[in-house]
Amino acid sequence: MISCIVNASKIQVSKEKFIMAVFTHSSGQHLLVDDAEIYFEVTGNPAGKPLLLLHGGMGNITDFNGIVDKFASQFKLIGIDFRGHGKSTLGTSRLTYQQYQADVEAVLAHLDIDSFSILGFSDGGNTALRLAVETPSRIKALVAVAAQSHLDVDDPVFSMLSGVTADFWKTMFPDSVAYYKENNPEPDFEALLKAVVSLWTDIEHSAYPGEAIERITAPTLLVRGDEDHLCSLECVVELRNKIKNAAFLNIPYAGHEAYKDSPILFTEAVNDFLANRLA
Repeated sequence: MISCIVNASKIQVSKEKFIMAVFTHSSGQHLLVDDAEIYFEVTGNPAGKPLLLLHGGMGNITDFNGIVDKFASQFKLIGIDFRGHGKSTLGTSRLTYQQYQADVEAVLAHLDIDSFSILGFSDGGNTALRLAVETPSRIKALVAVAAQSHLDVDDPVFSMLSGVTADFWKTMFPDSVAYYKENNPEPDFEALLKAVVSLWTDIEHSAYPGEAIERITAPTLLVRGDEDHLCSLECVVELRNKIKNAAFLNIPYAGHEAYKDSPILFTEAVNDFLANRLA
């Protein structure tokens, strides 16, 4: 990439070094948090500003491999597998967004990272919202994709999520299940799915951030795929109205995984957002 920097009467042209980056599930480390082994990897620019990537439910850090190259030159990228996901073990604690938050904070403390930006998708976005509420001074910028502040029991999505079974998931996503069984140190797919469904349908304080999102002060970009059947337009508009100075990107023709469905538009918008907020 060639960037032009205009300064008074002269133009300086500089070449930005392109850094290849990928999450491999072979180059990271485990950190013991309570009785769970939390797996994480660090890639990208070692001298860059920290950018934390948090994946969605039943996913893992490799889900971001289609876009990480677009951020690798500018950022030190930290990918964390949530409890039970990817190469992290499940442990015995109940899965909640509060627990995810605690695990993330433990990894960041281990890496001695005090301030950072976040790109979180779905469950990762919900966890990112909690982090932005609870530790506002640490968050430099927040990109939340398909994130929600709450889920009501009368929401059609609630009944949809509460009815998800292991057999359904195996039928719909056989490659994902096979990858999990091959890579997780202590694979128990049925136990993981049950724990994640419980997390999705937990409407107590330890789950979604709720009205506390009004306390978020970090520059925030909310992203939604226009055809997302799990995160409604109304939910994201509510977030935008309650988070001060939040920006909103609704990506046409994209579904729940908008960052995968429209990677070029997504990465260009996010890079522009981060460049303007972190300058």
